[in-house]
Amino acid sequence: MSTENEGTAVPPAPSAPPVPVDAPAASAHQERPAPDGAASTAPMPPVPPGVPGTAQDHGPQGAPAAPAPQYGPPAGHGFPEHGPGHGAQGVPGSGAPAGSSSPPDASWPPPPAPPSAYGDGGAGHGTGGWGSSHQQPAPKSGGGRGRLVAAVLAAALVAGGAGGGLGYTLAKENDGASTTVSASTSGGDIKREPGTVAAVAAKALPSTVTIEAEGRSGEGGTGTGFVFDTQGHIVTNNHVVADAVDDGKVTATFPNGEKYDAEVVGHAQGYDVAVIKLENAPSDLKPLPLGNSDEVAVGDSTIAIGAPFGLSNTVTTGIISAKNRPVASSDGAGSQASYMSALQTDASINPGNSGGPLLDAQGNVIGINSAIQSTSNGGFGTGQAGSIGLGFAIPINQAKFVAQELIKTGKPVYAKIGASVSLEEASGGAKITEQGAGGSEPVEPGGPADKAGLEPGDVITKLDDRVIDSGPTLIGEIWTHKPGDEVTITYERGGKEHTTELTLGSRVGDS
Repeated sequence: MSTENEGTAVPPAPSAPPVPVDAPAASAHQERPAPDGAASTAPMPPVPPGVPGTAQDHGPQGAPAAPAPQYGPPAGHGFPEHGPGHGAQGVPGSGAPAGSSSPPDASWPPPPAPPSAYGDGGAGHGTGGWGSSHQQPAPKSGGGRGRLVAAVLAAALVAGGAGGGLGYTLAKENDGASTTVSASTSGGDIKREPGTVAAVAAKALPSTVTIEAEGRSGEGGTGTGFVFDTQGHIVTNNHVVADAVDDGKVTATFPNGEKYDAEVVGHAQGYDVAVIKLENAPSDLKPLPLGNSDEVAVGDSTIAIGAPFGLSNTVTTGIISAKNRPVASSDGAGSQASYMSALQTDASINPGNSGGPLLDAQGNVIGINSAIQSTSNGGFGTGQAGSIGLGFAIPINQAKFVAQELIKTGKPVYAKIGASVSLEEASGGAKITEQGAGGSEPVEPGGPADKAGLEPGDVITKLDDRVIDSGPTLIGEIWTHKPGDEVTITYERGGKEHTTELTLGSRVGDS
């Protein structure tokens, strides 16, 4: 969308007052009349409308479309990112182009262009000197009055130039009467203060990598990761490197073009977190600082870095749209789903952004970009769907714990309640099934749920103060905790509400 302003017409400048009849004849120093139209300024050409940007998304690029929910293309939850932005169009007749408005996030409409600096007789311009088509006549006598007219015109040029950002300077000739205008050769040094998006991106980009993963049969895709420690460990999503887990090939490329082979140290399908390690890692690695995702607030600024559709080192911005958003996602390859109590952001995330860092305004990692809610139709001729402004990131507090376990043991550790719950998208809560998976008991004998008095048919409606509306929501919320954490379970049985205390157990590995 482009915004257009039309300047208000400027009234003509008042002419110089008549000179008395008995004034002496003009001296040799009398000012020459201003040339026709000297006091008017032609409007500058309009700036073309901004070119729409391309959307971006999560997960490996080129992954086949699959039924929702999923990481990338189809409806449901897929890979993450944002839409096009438009600049403001110049305003004819205003005397200066309207500045392009670059939103921090392309989903936001750009603000209207500011009113013309020249067309409305605002501060600094008066009502008669700038933008007027009226010719200023020369005085018939009195060199002083002529010089005054020249001074007023010069001031208008200076004010107008400053207002339009053109950097005009004045140069006087030897006779002190005439003036010339020359363009400045420099606008000064550009300084980007700490905390700006440009400053955060400049600091974070050298510690992000574009990951290419390839299986034995050649299948694979592109994702993103970030430096976790100085030993060469890189954190990313499980679905980015899943194809390369069994004798596949993984490479990581830094923004400076340096490319390294890597190996998968460990991966957690349920959490959708993986860790790879660079071979012959450089000695100057700078891990990205980790923030505290529990302290993130809705409305906080976000910055996402990734390789959407293979476009490495792409930076997008947005805000935290929601917290604790239950998300179940899958890569559509018949694998088990991943569950998260996610940070929702409108920063543009598309296939290829998966595994990349979601940063706060200070450059701290607050999440790992992992999934998007997307429409089912793809774009760019790839068959993949792009971002519609609903991206989801794994909170860094959870991802940090998982990554540390993967580095330490190579296997993920999951918190559990020891009961099987229905995965249907019911709105009443998480129901403990009457029969367990694979013929097992629905409530593990001697497990946490059994010790807390839970039974088949009970419907869990809250975990601590978090409302539980389905089985996937319960699983995602449990996995934000560590084994051994004590939680309060609210459940319904026979139409009555009950509460019980439960100590979470643990499960090692994906199963």
